[in-house]
Amino acid sequence: MAKKILSNDWQDVVGEEFDKPYYTELREFLKEQYANETVYPPQDEIWSAFEHTAFKDVKVVILGQDPYHGQGQAHGLSFSVKPGVRIPPSLRNIFKELNDDIGCEQPSDGTLTKWADQGVMMLNTVLTVRKGDANSHRGKGWEEFTDEVIRKLSARKEPVIFVLWGKPAQTKKGLIDLERHDVIEAPHPSPFSAKKGFFGSKPFSKVNSLLQKRGEEPIDFCLD
Repeated sequence: MAKKILSNDWQDVVGEEFDKPYYTELREFLKEQYANETVYPPQDEIWSAFEHTAFKDVKVVILGQDPYHGQGQAHGLSFSVKPGVRIPPSLRNIFKELNDDIGCEQPSDGTLTKWADQGVMMLNTVLTVRKGDANSHRGKGWEEFTDEVIRKLSARKEPVIFVLWGKPAQTKKGLIDLERHDVIEAPHPSPFSAKKGFFGSKPFSKVNSLLQKRGEEPIDFCLD
């Protein structure tokens, strides 16, 4: 019987992964890391992206890499920070494009749970990180798990819009059935690449245009 980790339909979708050898190794690695290091997000927030957006409710996936590694930032949703935390540069650029694209004012807060609760799955490919050490949990098993998450979404009958910002996210395109799902690609919103095509890419209006063509409710992306 699969280990019970998730409280909604994701458990039935990916529960078998929790009993596989790679995940057992990952779990032992995480036990050691949380016991001896400062790791983000807190253990009770690792699964936020799954808890906020049930499998049946996913309309859009915004794919990130690994969590923010500064104190108090990460809470389990890609690009999102906890309430009251200073907005990081990549997220600031996302909000600039949000304003230019569909007119949403710069929000006072960088918390994206409002998006997640409307069916936008804010998924990182790696779900944990050591404090101050970007990509420190890369290659430990998370990618195998999140690749399976993408495959399961790709196999779903209802179409999904995958938003892939930057080359690492775009390498996941091969996991997606492009005949049934839509992909929106652009450079990453980080200060290093935002001016190379992220600004002006209009991802938010593109998402809502695709949803409306399907007869689905658009996402209210404005946060304030």
